[in-house]
Amino acid sequence: MGFFSTSKTIGILGGGQLGKMLLNTTRQWDINTHVLDPSPEAPARIACNLFVQGDLMDYQTVMEFGKNVDVLTIEIENVNSEALIDLEKQGVQVYPQGRVLKIIQNKYRQKEFYKKNRIPTSGFEFFESKEALKDAVARGFVSFPFVWKSESMGYDGYGVKMIRSNQDLETISEGGCLAEDLVTIHKEIGVIVCRRPSGETVSYPSVEMEFHPTANQVEYVLSPARISNQIEKKAQEIARQVSEAFQHVGLLAVELFVTKEGDVWVNEVAPRPHNSGHFSIEASYTSQFEQHIRALLDLPLGSTQNKVSGVMVNLVGSENHQGPVRYKNIEHIMAIEGVNPHIYGKKETRPFRKMGHITIVNESLEIARQIAEQVKETIEVISQ
Repeated sequence: MGFFSTSKTIGILGGGQLGKMLLNTTRQWDINTHVLDPSPEAPARIACNLFVQGDLMDYQTVMEFGKNVDVLTIEIENVNSEALIDLEKQGVQVYPQGRVLKIIQNKYRQKEFYKKNRIPTSGFEFFESKEALKDAVARGFVSFPFVWKSESMGYDGYGVKMIRSNQDLETISEGGCLAEDLVTIHKEIGVIVCRRPSGETVSYPSVEMEFHPTANQVEYVLSPARISNQIEKKAQEIARQVSEAFQHVGLLAVELFVTKEGDVWVNEVAPRPHNSGHFSIEASYTSQFEQHIRALLDLPLGSTQNKVSGVMVNLVGSENHQGPVRYKNIEHIMAIEGVNPHIYGKKETRPFRKMGHITIVNESLEIARQIAEQVKETIEVISQ
C-alpha cells in the first residue's frame, strides 16, 4: 500500500476526540499523519506527525493543508467542502468525497437527497429565514409541535430544537431552517456503514441510543440494540440503501427512528467516526476508527461483529461547572470490572461539553446497562 512506515501521509481535518482516536490506529500501523484544527489545544495534536493550526472553513487554509497529504479525511463536517472538491481535481484522494460532504453539511440538501432516492424520512418544509418560518406558523401553514433544524452548522445537539409554542419559536437562531414533522418515536437507533473505494461494504449491528432530555446529546449507546430481528433487518437494509445512494468512501453513521408502528426512518447521517460507534473500541472485533483507516487506504474491511455486549456512557461537563476540569470519583468507577474510561484531553470543562466516554463491556447487555447507570451516577465532570 505504501503508507506503512513511509512518508505517505493521511491528513485529518479536525483535531478533536474523533481525530485523536483515529490516530490510535495510525500509530499502531506507523502511518504518517497531519492534523489541521483551529485550536492550539486540540486533543489530536499529541499523536500526529504534524499539527497545523488553522480555520477549517477557510478555503485557502484547507487547500494548502490538503496539498501536502496523499489522502485527506475529516472528523467533523464543518469544513470547507469547495476546497475538498478542488483538491480532488488536483489528484488528492479525499474521503468522504467533497460532493458527499456538501450534501450532508446542509440539512435541507440532505433531506431532499433522501426524498429523491426514496429513502424513508420524516416530512419537512424549508424556510429561508426565521421570519419566514414565524410567518408560516402565524398563517397556520405550520402547526405546533414540530422539530426545528438549522439548515447548516448544527452539531452535537446544537441547531435542533423541539418547538411547541411561539415562545419556543423566539429562541431559535436566524438563517435558513427546516420544520420537520414530529415523529412518534419508539426507539432511536443507529447503523454504521463502512465502504472502501473498491466497493466492499460492511455494517455494524444496530445500536440503541438514549438521549439526555435537556442537552439533546446521546447519553447511553447500547450494543446490540434491543430490537426485533425484523426491525434489525429493516434498519440494515435502509442503512445500506443510504450508503449505496451516496457512494461515499469511509464511515457513514446512519441515525434512524423506529416508530410506534414499526417503521424505520432516516433522521440524518454523519460521514465520519461517530459517537454511536465508540463502543466498538472494546466491544467489536474491529473498531470504527480502524475500519475508517482501512477504508481510506482501500484495505480489506474488518469484522463488524461484537466480541461482547457493550454500553457507552458519554462523559459531559456538569451543568454548573466551567473552568479547568476535574474527574471526580474516577478512581471508584475504575474499580468496577469491565469499565473502560476514555479521556479526550480537553483541559477546560463547561456544561454539556463532551469530555470523554466510558464503555462498559459484559456478556450480558442488561448487566452492562445497569453498570453504566451506576457509573453515570458516580463520576462527575466538574471544574477545579
